[in-house]
Amino acid sequence: MKEIDRYISITEAKTRFLDLVRDLGEKADVVAITKNGVPAAVLLSVDKFEGLLETIDILGDEKAMKSLRRSLREARAGRWVGEEQIFGKG
Repeated sequence: MKEIDRYISITEAKTRFLDLVRDLGEKADVVAITKNGVPAAVLLSVDKFEGLLETIDILGDEKAMKSLRRSLREARAGRWVGEEQIFGKG
């Protein structure tokens, strides 16, 4: 799991806010904003935020998780489905 890439103080964040937002568009960084040296907030791109929401939705979907767990068990057991079985023979 990706963690926080950098920490900056709230004072620096106020001064560099526009640059921070621009950087998020170019990189997939996660920036923690600290208050008195303690992380108080996180700044991340909309794409990363939407990805987190999608992950939460999938993890909360019992049917999807059951299917995923079954697939992982089958993969660990070496039971793979070939392209021919999925798409048919060319």
